[in-house]
Amino acid sequence: MVPGEERSARALTGRALALAASLAGLLCAAPACDRGGPSPGGDAALDAAPPWDVGQTEPEPRPGMAWIPKGVLIAGTPPDRLPRIADEEMAGEQVVMHGFYIDVFSYPNEVGAIPTTNVTQDEARALCEAQDKRLCTELEIERACKGPANTTYEYGDTYRPSVCATGQSRVLTPNGVNAGCASAFGVHDLHGGVWTWTASQWQRDTSKPGLVTLRGGNGPAGELVGRCANGRGVKPDTRRPEVGVRCCAGEVNSFEVVLEVARDRPLRLEPLLDTRVAAQLAQLAPEEVRAAAEAGRAEDAFKVERMWTWHPRGNEELVLGGGCARAGGERGEKAAPQRSGKRARRSPPGGDPKLACGLIIARMRLSAPALLAFVSSDRWQPTLGETDSPRDLLLYGGDALGAFRRRVTYEWGKIAVADKERKRKHKGRRGLSYD
Repeated sequence: MVPGEERSARALTGRALALAASLAGLLCAAPACDRGGPSPGGDAALDAAPPWDVGQTEPEPRPGMAWIPKGVLIAGTPPDRLPRIADEEMAGEQVVMHGFYIDVFSYPNEVGAIPTTNVTQDEARALCEAQDKRLCTELEIERACKGPANTTYEYGDTYRPSVCATGQSRVLTPNGVNAGCASAFGVHDLHGGVWTWTASQWQRDTSKPGLVTLRGGNGPAGELVGRCANGRGVKPDTRRPEVGVRCCAGEVNSFEVVLEVARDRPLRLEPLLDTRVAAQLAQLAPEEVRAAAEAGRAEDAFKVERMWTWHPRGNEELVLGGGCARAGGERGEKAAPQRSGKRARRSPPGGDPKLACGLIIARMRLSAPALLAFVSSDRWQPTLGETDSPRDLLLYGGDALGAFRRRVTYEWGKIAVADKERKRKHKGRRGLSYD
């Protein structure tokens, strides 16, 4: 391997990445490789051996350890695959890795044993070194989890909580209890049990130096935590009942996950200058909204009249477009343009029955917006307000019953929309408040 490739996963870009990907002899010698099968994206082809790659055999087996053959890891989560933590994960970069060994189970690496926990990183390292092994790097654990097909979870691309018993807080599960929780390389219980110490620094947040990376584990957000790309940064002297040990052996794959994290104001109202993007956003409105306009009247079609940018997390920028379609030739009253966070000028009670309005939420992909969600504001032009969390927005609209608001939440790349809330006068309180 070229020494420069060992510096960081970021070095595998541009010309160097193309050269590495084209010359990598990707032989999957372990018998378990066949279990993964090709992924829809064709990532399994990255582990195919080229015709000139001959004479390579699996090294001598080590008891209790799985051999992970050399190949390409698609590190992190591509932007179009959700859920994803944009400021903690690589965006699907190719990392060429050589072969290594990894324990089949968490320490003490025995079927039926309760994993050892409540150890610091130094204590975990000592347990491995006492067996002539070492702590794994975080990308070695990710490679062992994703298998030759680079799947999202060790068992495939679709989340199935029952396979590894993810989505709960129970951690001290005996090794091997969840028999189906195994990667295509034959590595068991990477999720659904304890978190695993790694030898890697946590280099995502410069405001919190000195952290190291944990991989695997479990938690209530099983669809998120149970992914092979998920990690967590903690202090190396941490002792927790859910943090344990898994060892590796062989030459170290010393690539590091190093991210530049960009942060910005959570919500910003943008001048409607880019008419091209506004027109593209308008085309993402649901068919029933776009069909609300009279046939043949282009001026009554859904039109984006306000645009915002939303930064719910670092390295994540969404574009929002608010507008309406008009069902008749007569124009209805619309809310006056204003800054985000302010209430709209009041429309007539019940809004304008000729309007079908809403908010389009999209992510830019190759200069074109890709739809994430459409949130209806019914008969009123949508306006937005901020909350204490950058991950939450308040959308204000109105229908036949009057004004309402809806909470819009960013959930790791996906958008969740709460039910309508309305202002009511509560006994013993002054004024009106939302239920």
